[in-house]
Amino acid sequence: MKLIGSKGEDLAAEHLKRKGYKIIARNYKTPIGEIDIIAQDRETLVFVEVKTRSSNAFGSPFEAVDARKQMKLKKLALLYLKIQKKNPPVRFDVLSIYLNNTGKEIEHIRDAFEV
Repeated sequence: MKLIGSKGEDLAAEHLKRKGYKIIARNYKTPIGEIDIIAQDRETLVFVEVKTRSSNAFGSPFEAVDARKQMKLKKLALLYLKIQKKNPPVRFDVLSIYLNNTGKEIEHIRDAFEV
């Protein structure tokens, strides 16, 4: 399971780079949790949650980013900004990645939820 998640995060980082994002950090760890990817999209700091699945048996990847997960991501983002002493425009994106025998499918949901 960890392997599929790592592969998904690698694909997500490649996807973001192709879209012109600058990757600032991957797997940014804090005492309260981890942010998958922190990236820069022009002047906006983007906190990216990556969800990878090999099937939709447990629902779509995006569905895993529920209200509880969103609240945690917001807290992690605030902690990051406090540590960095920065206050840029911020956005939360979710990358849903399906990996299966026929290849990969990436859905990039910009501004996935409110700041």
